[in-house]
Amino acid sequence: MNTHSPLTRRSSESIALVALFAALLAVMGLIPKIDLPLGVHISIQTLGVMLAGCLLGPWRGLQAMLVFLVAVAVGLPLLSGGRGGLGVFVSPTAGYLVGWTVAAFVTGWLMAWLPKSTPRRAAASAFVASAVGGIAVLYMCGIAGLVWIAKLPLTQAMWANVAFIPGDLLKCALTALVVHSIARAMPDWRLGGVAQK
Repeated sequence: MNTHSPLTRRSSESIALVALFAALLAVMGLIPKIDLPLGVHISIQTLGVMLAGCLLGPWRGLQAMLVFLVAVAVGLPLLSGGRGGLGVFVSPTAGYLVGWTVAAFVTGWLMAWLPKSTPRRAAASAFVASAVGGIAVLYMCGIAGLVWIAKLPLTQAMWANVAFIPGDLLKCALTALVVHSIARAMPDWRLGGVAQK
């Protein structure tokens, strides 16, 4: 006799996916970062933010980011370069870290609304959602942090992001490639947290 309701199964699945993507971010933190001037750096972990939004949807993507950031806040060295603790939330990069939650949510929200009827459309939608959520929205949060914490002039803070653009566009393309592969291999996967459309 099956005592597990569909709701319980979906809840267990959601918890597992949130934990999986938080762990994926931690693994990505093992890849060395590239330091840039003004206290910012290039990390592959933002690829995990984009993937979480596209594959989990807005709410589970947000939850995965929160689980990861709570683990960082309690001192686990999960950020690129082995960083962790409350100090990272008052560093020049704090705006980007806090922005991961917003970026994952916006990416997932857009992915939920964009067309996904074929693997090619799903990949194109993932690229657009990642570019808007994982680049534009994340940069806005990062710029706010640089202005507020690092006391940079707004123009200088905006220019500090230029070096990220080529790498982040590549991450959008990688996200699109992963989404394309999943849409082909697992057509029942709920991209953006909703059924294919």
